Amino acid sequence: MNELTKNRIVRNLWSIPIFLGLVALWSKLVLQSPNSFALIQDYLHYIFLGITGAIFANSTGAGGGVIFIPVFNSLNLTNEQSISTSFAIQCFGMTTGAVAWFSYYLQNKKHSWTQLPLLLLLLTPLSVAGLWTIESLMIPPLANLEYSFSLFSILLGITLIYSHSKLNKSLTPIRHQVELTDFIALGCISYLGGMITAWLSVGVGELIVIYLLLRKVEPTLAVATGVIVTAITVWTTAGIHLSADSDTNFNIVTFAGPGAIIGALIAKKLALFLPIDKLKLFFAAWIIVSGTAMLVM
Repeated sequence: MNELTKNRIVRNLWSIPIFLGLVALWSKLVLQSPNSFALIQDYLHYIFLGITGAIFANSTGAGGGVIFIPVFNSLNLTNEQSISTSFAIQCFGMTTGAVAWFSYYLQNKKHSWTQLPLLLLLLTPLSVAGLWTIESLMIPPLANLEYSFSLFSILLGITLIYSHSKLNKSLTPIRHQVELTDFIALGCISYLGGMITAWLSVGVGELIVIYLLLRKVEPTLAVATGVIVTAITVWTTAGIHLSADSDTNFNIVTFAGPGAIIGALIAKKLALFLPIDKLKLFFAAWIIVSGTAMLVM
């Protein structure tokens, strides 16, 4: 047995008590509810929503809100409830995905993803600054949530398909390094993406990943960057969306949150072992359909 295999076994052994502890804590919280069995019956299926959203978010770099917002809209949640609940769920899923991707970088990609720390140090503060520009100044979106989200989703889906087509036709080799002009462009994109994220609960991760893919940067590096930047950006809103007086629907989060953790762990494996372009096309089609459906409803 080689050293790498031994280290993996040790990590898996340590994860078992952590997993069991989290399950015990979650079970205690649910069972302490005055109507715990009714709560489980009414909201258990949201685990699968969390899994689906997190798989999409952490395998493509796009925020899970692309999945959550159309569902919450169909449930007639208010715009404030939809955004706040989406942020709260992403605090679980995107964080798990960020830890998984950064762990993968430390274990396998430290010598090829040499610019990942620099990308994170530059893009994360700008994304957070963009989000808090909107939050602190209370700048309203240009249109209502349904229209804004639908338009963003459709444009995002079309851009993903276009980037796939362009990458397949291009003869330029895959890059592991980002040029100075890319850093400047990504800085602007991150600030704008943070602003969009404040309005829609999605934005910054999608824009970062699309730009890096169009620039022929290694897809998994692009996804890892988008996921980690999004996770940190989302967590800066925890005081708003995880507080007791927030608009968050905590019954949904109680089940979708753990689902998002499971989905995030699955997502990294999918992104590594399945062709990422196929995943990208599948989810591009999904968000175009869901965005169009919200627009016509």
